[in-house]
Order: sequence, then C-alpha cells, then structure tokens
Amino acid sequence: MIAGGLTGLVGLAGLTAAGLTVLRRRGTYLAAGHALARPDDLDPLPSVLRRGLGGLTVPATPGPRGELFLGPGAPQPGRTLRRLVLTPLFAKARGNNGRLARDQQVPFRLVVEITGAVRDAETLLRAYRVLDQQLRDHAALLSHCDGGELVPGAVTVSVTGIVDVRELLAAQDLRYAFAEGTFDDLGSRAAPATLVPMISEAWNRRFGWDGLEPIPAEERHLLHAMVRSAHDDGRTVRISGLPTGSRQARAAIRAELGAAGVDVIADQDQRGLVRYLRKHPVSRWVEREPLPTRAVRRGSPRPHAPRTERRREAV
Repeated sequence: MIAGGLTGLVGLAGLTAAGLTVLRRRGTYLAAGHALARPDDLDPLPSVLRRGLGGLTVPATPGPRGELFLGPGAPQPGRTLRRLVLTPLFAKARGNNGRLARDQQVPFRLVVEITGAVRDAETLLRAYRVLDQQLRDHAALLSHCDGGELVPGAVTVSVTGIVDVRELLAAQDLRYAFAEGTFDDLGSRAAPATLVPMISEAWNRRFGWDGLEPIPAEERHLLHAMVRSAHDDGRTVRISGLPTGSRQARAAIRAELGAAGVDVIADQDQRGLVRYLRKHPVSRWVEREPLPTRAVRRGSPRPHAPRTERRREAV
C-alpha cells in the first residue's frame, strides 16, 4: 500500500510539473494580440494582462474636471481611466523592471478612444490636456517622440475617437501620445510616422471576404500591398472588426492577416484570439533596442539602431 501510494504521488508530481510547464509555455507575451474593450466593461485591463495580450483599446468619456471615465451612463467616481487603466498598468511595469512581461520585446499598445455625446471643442481639449499630464507622470515608461525621434518604452499610447488630436500632438516637441491613422495616411507629410505610427482599420472598410470561401485574389493582393506600403512608410498595421462567424472562418481571416505581415490583430473575443495566436504566432519580432528599465539613466546619449528600424520597434 505504501509503495502504491508513493507511486501515485510520483505520478501526481509528474502531472503537476507537466501542468506547470504548460502554464509557463502559455504565458508568452502576445505582441500581436490586441483586446477591444466593450463600452460596458468597467474594468477591462486585468483580463488583458492575465492573458498576455500586447494591447488594449478602451473607450473613455470626458467628464468633470477633464477626467476620462469608463463604462456606460453618467461618469461615476472611481471609474476613471487613470484609476482603472493607467495606474495599474504602469504599476505592473514598474514592479517588473520596466516591462509588463519578461519576454516583452515591443511596447504594450494602449489606445484611448474618446467617445460620448459631448462634441464641445473646449471640453475635448481639456480632456486631452488632462490625459497628457497623467501620461507625463509616467514618462519613464512611455514611448515618446522627442524632437522628431521615436524612443520606445514599455507602453505606447495612441488617442483616437471623436477628438482629432493631430494638431495638438504636432505642436508638442516632446510628446507621450500618438494619433491613430488609416491607410489613407500612407506617404502623407501631414501625418508622418512620428505622429501617426500605427495604421488601424476595420477589416470591412476595404475587404468583403468573410473567411468562408478562399479569399479572392484581388483582395489578397490589396491586403499584401497595403501592409507592405505601411511597413515601407515606417508604420505598423493593426486590423480590427473581423467578421463574426464560425471559428474556422475567423481563423482563415487571421491566417491571411498573418501571411500578409499584419503586425496586430484586434478583437473583442480575447479567448479566441489568444487561442489562435498561441498556435499561430503572427508577429515574430526581433529586438534591436531593449526597452528601458527603471535602472536606465540617460545622462548621455546611447547608441540607437538605424532610424527606419527603430521607428517600427517603437510602436
């Protein structure tokens, strides 16, 4: 009986060790995975970090004193972007030597989508100024643009939605946020990669393929050509809004995005996206410039990669 019990314990220990190995393997940081928070999600960040996704788009509504609030209905105390997203996100990075995960090689992409019924220019301007100040409180961990040069950090923040921040950002020599772009911005002098480093579009804006049949040759050619042009322009590409349908159809579309070199796939279906990316990695990043850590002191310039390479790494 004792021998049998010991054998069982050994077997259990082996299964436990194997399980831990699987958990560790599944904990890889998914730079290509991007979560789209639902408007009614009051606390979207924990699940994103737990699953190792490399980015989050969160809708936020301007409220009293310029604060940005999450969730539906009237702004409620405590439901601010600062409290629910910014503070815990940067606290995690600080506690992990300037990274959100040990194998993080590119910045976490946080997209703040300003929404709501308010269209008053002064209110929207105040909201951006408040956000800008909140970001500067975490300057050491943020990707930023300094004198036209992109410098990577643990987190890259982009602003989109009902407020057009491009003129505000362009006027800042040192900025800690960027604007979202579309494929229409490619080659634009008014929207350089230092201002609009990421192209972000919904799939159905230019494509009609739903993944059920083989992709039309014309759409495949267009997808590959636009992604290649974006990369040549020094920008990354994020595609969202995949058609709802069967798992097989969505997997087919994700596979085409990966084959075309799309850097980031955004989806509300976090579980499905994680499951797919674990089996089929989309982006195979090569780190050329390590992310800064809290120990970094920049009293003197340090060597950089060539500018065209660094710009892509930084976003």
